[in-house]
Amino acid sequence: MNAKERARREAVRLRASELFAAGVGAPEVARQLRVSPKSACQ
Repeated sequence: MNAKERARREAVRLRASELFAAGVGAPEVARQLRVSPKSACQ
C-alpha cells in the first residue's frame, strides 16, 4: 500500500468515526463511505 492509499484509508476511518460519534448507524456509515457494513464496524 502506498502513501496515497494509506491517506485515503485514514480519511475514511476519520469520517467513519465522526459519523459514529454523531449517532449514525453502521449500515448508513457503510453506505455513505461506500464500504461494507462489516468494514464500517471495524
